[in-house]
Amino acid sequence: MTQAIRRGGRTTRIKNPTAPKVLATLRPADMARDGLEDDAMIRGVQYEGTPFVAVAAEAVEMEGCTFDSSRFTGTRLIRSQFSDCRFNTCDFAEVGAQDVSLIRCAVNGSRFTGSSWRSGTFRDVHFENCVIAPGLFRHMKLYAVVFTDCKMAGADFQGAEMHNVKFEGCDLTEAQWANCHIGTARFENCTLVDVGGSASLKGATVQGPGQMELALSLAREAGILFE
Repeated sequence: MTQAIRRGGRTTRIKNPTAPKVLATLRPADMARDGLEDDAMIRGVQYEGTPFVAVAAEAVEMEGCTFDSSRFTGTRLIRSQFSDCRFNTCDFAEVGAQDVSLIRCAVNGSRFTGSSWRSGTFRDVHFENCVIAPGLFRHMKLYAVVFTDCKMAGADFQGAEMHNVKFEGCDLTEAQWANCHIGTARFENCTLVDVGGSASLKGATVQGPGQMELALSLAREAGILFE
C-alpha cells in the first residue's frame, strides 16, 4: 500500500513496507545446526527464547524465520542478512552490526538499547512498539521503513539515507540527524524536542506537535534566541 502526501503542489508517494513471507509451519530450531555461525545459511526455522548472547558471526543468511523472545545481547554480526523474518519481543541490546541488512522484516516489542548498526540496509521493515533509546544507525540505508510508537530518544541517524521512511507516534527527543540524506520521510505525531542536525531533515514532512519542536531546534542551530 502506498500513502500519498501533498508537498508544494505535487504528490509524493510513501511506500509502506512489504510484509515478510513466512511459511505457516516452521521447523523448530536445533541449535546444533541452527546457531549463528560464520557462513551459516538457515531457512524456515522457528526460534523461541533462544539465547544468541555475545555471539560473533560473519556472512550469516537467515530467511523465512521467526524469533520469539530471543536474546541477541552483545552479539557482533558482520556482512549478514535477515530476510522475510519476524522478531517478537527480542532483545538486541548492545548488538554491534556492521554491514547487516534486514529485508522484508517485522520487529515488534523489541529492545535495541545501546545497539549499533552501521553501513547496512533496512528495506521493507516495520518496527513497532520498540525501545531504541539510544540506538545508533549511522550511514544506514533505509528504504520503505516504518517506526510506529517507538521510544527513540537519543537515536543517532547521522549520515543515514532515508527513502520512503515514516515515523509514527515516536519519541525522538535529542535524536541526531547531522548529514542525513532525505529522499522521502514523514514524521506523524512524533516528539522532536532538542534534536541535533535538524537542518539535514530538509525535504521531510512533519505533522503534529513535532512541527513547533523542530522549528525551535532549527532556530537554535541558526543562533536565533527567543526572549
